[in-house]
Amino acid sequence: MTNRYLKDNFAPVREEHTVADLTVTGRIPGHLDGRYLRIGPNPVGDPGEGHHWFVGDGMVHGVRVVDGQAKWYRNRYVRSAAVTAALGEPSRSAGWDNVDFAANTHVRQHAGKTLALVEGGPSPYELTEDLETVGPTDFDGTLRAGLLPAGYAAHPHEDPDTGELHAVSYNWLRGNRVDYTVRGTDGRIRRNVPIQVGGSPMMHDFALTENYVVVLDLPVVFDKRRALEAMPRASRVPARLMMAAIVGRNPLPDPMVARIARGSRSGDPLSSLPYSWDPDYPARLGLLPREGGSEDVRWFEIDPCFVFHTLNAYEDADSVVIDVVRHDRMFATVLNGPDEGPSTLARFSVDLAAGKVREERFDDRAQEFPRIDERQTGRRHRYGYSVGLQGGQPGDLVLRHDLVAGTASVRSLGAGREASEFCFVAGEGATGEEDGVLMGYVFDRERGTSDLVLLDAATLEDVASVQLPGRVPAGFHGSWNPTAR
Repeated sequence: MTNRYLKDNFAPVREEHTVADLTVTGRIPGHLDGRYLRIGPNPVGDPGEGHHWFVGDGMVHGVRVVDGQAKWYRNRYVRSAAVTAALGEPSRSAGWDNVDFAANTHVRQHAGKTLALVEGGPSPYELTEDLETVGPTDFDGTLRAGLLPAGYAAHPHEDPDTGELHAVSYNWLRGNRVDYTVRGTDGRIRRNVPIQVGGSPMMHDFALTENYVVVLDLPVVFDKRRALEAMPRASRVPARLMMAAIVGRNPLPDPMVARIARGSRSGDPLSSLPYSWDPDYPARLGLLPREGGSEDVRWFEIDPCFVFHTLNAYEDADSVVIDVVRHDRMFATVLNGPDEGPSTLARFSVDLAAGKVREERFDDRAQEFPRIDERQTGRRHRYGYSVGLQGGQPGDLVLRHDLVAGTASVRSLGAGREASEFCFVAGEGATGEEDGVLMGYVFDRERGTSDLVLLDAATLEDVASVQLPGRVPAGFHGSWNPTAR
């Protein structure tokens, strides 16, 4: 096997565990009461050598923490139509007339629901507290595209003041339109603003400030050629005509999009991630006033690059500051995963008066999966955290950035250990940004199993470690989900 995303710690795990009363070393802070959840791609079958890392079936891994103890670990497939068919189980999405695809990118709770999320058009899935799949959700009928449930985003951001969930969603079926939505604390979409972009770009993330939504219109775009190559020959001519009418053009009427989407069920050949680098596509940032309309977006050109993840954004007098992990390009030569050279921590400063963007680099070390204390979302932040990369994949380094001092602390977790994304969890009564712990899964190659590791956010020193019964493969995003009180 030569596909790197099917071996070593990218290889899928097949067994679903339920294990109680896990062994803890160190001391879990006693105030923590909730679940640490993380999701990633985990193909239920053999996807073949052409497999793209981003499209594997979703699997959630969770640890329940309370009273200083790790009460359980569970890992569960998200039961999409493809997964239930492969496992011989009843469908959780029967009668669900929409694009159905692996929810494998982010998992978090909001408005009393646990949501497994993915981008690009499919619907999110609702999970139970124990990580069993309820089924796809359209937020009580409010997440709609014409006659059908609309897709959602992999990276919504919660406003720390209102508790509302903001998102920017894209879907190649919607032409050159993306949608900014606000999900209220009642779990319903209360605001939807269509935004016209340059074509059909991939938008993995965005950023939020107190007054603006930051939209990233960058040169990774829907690739009709790659999509057509994945289709049966008999389907290529009508598919080519359909794509010519949609991709990069004005959106079709919602009822027409709905009819097309009805044919985009599980097994859709477009699930092979047909997005690639287009050197002729202009790179730009858009600022949408949070209470404005599509006509109010202001665009600013930047040098060609791609951004999977923003760290945070905030307003500073007549500027908007956006901290990101910047890739020089993406999916230009390597088409089965993100491996086009080092990605670095960078800052875009948008001068609103001059209409220009200044770019600077904070740290040249290869890194990804940036996180902050999310109580600072949209507000001026000082600290950020990320995971070091080695050869395009996670290594053993955790980085802590002081963006005011311009310095970084680095913690090596040890040879043979592989970090995943770490999220910040505030300490009891915490007021400072670094008063808390970082929480994430770490794979130990020698043992062949993973741990849930807690680090002191200020020092990166060990706080506690929870031994898991198996391996948590390299994956995507996670969150701390406190128990509702």
